[in-house]
Amino acid sequence: MRINDVVSVEPEAFESADPDGTDEMLVLRARTNDRAAFELLMRRHNQRVYRVVRSVLRDPTEIEDVIQQAYLQAFLHLDQFDGTARWSTWVCRIAINEALARLRQRSRFVSSDDAMSEGAMANLSRLSTGDPEREAAGREFGQMVEQAIDGLPEIYRAVLIMRQIEGMTTIETAAVLDVEPDVIKTRLHRARAALRTAIENRVGGQMKNAYTFGNERCDRVVAAVLTRLKLGE
Repeated sequence: MRINDVVSVEPEAFESADPDGTDEMLVLRARTNDRAAFELLMRRHNQRVYRVVRSVLRDPTEIEDVIQQAYLQAFLHLDQFDGTARWSTWVCRIAINEALARLRQRSRFVSSDDAMSEGAMANLSRLSTGDPEREAAGREFGQMVEQAIDGLPEIYRAVLIMRQIEGMTTIETAAVLDVEPDVIKTRLHRARAALRTAIENRVGGQMKNAYTFGNERCDRVVAAVLTRLKLGE
């Protein structure tokens, strides 16, 4: 069953949910089967939940399915949300557990902090190169960062995305991943170091391509000089 089967919203139902309400208020309403309130909760936190799941999984279809299943579980077990953590943290915990379960089914998840092996570092450094003359610098750098993050082992990628990209606190991230805050700090330090190394390797390999003088420009200047020399004879 998908979440759409559970929280389909009738147009008039939206009137019962206050867009400015807190998560806690919306949860209370959702517990009374106010599905418009639950829709607001989903829309409010979709970006964060997506990034959390994306830190573990790659396939777009599987990611969407996991997000839907996480929301479904959250809706069905709203009575278990006790408010000791933020609702976004609670639902992210559900989402990442679902994502990790998918990985464990395929025996691909590495839970050890020794996952940053030389082999993993080597794979992280081998990033595809684009044509620096055809890609805008900002877009290329963004792609470079995404590729580098994708090259991290799952446990480091998850921490980096939650802390650096999504802006979650150490405590929130630790709650989602069910580890101690000190573990989050260690993993974040290692992830940053690995990411920095990967980007430096990529940038270093492209230094020779900086300030390029392409064939067309070269031909134009040479032709102009030769023309002026000929006119000066």
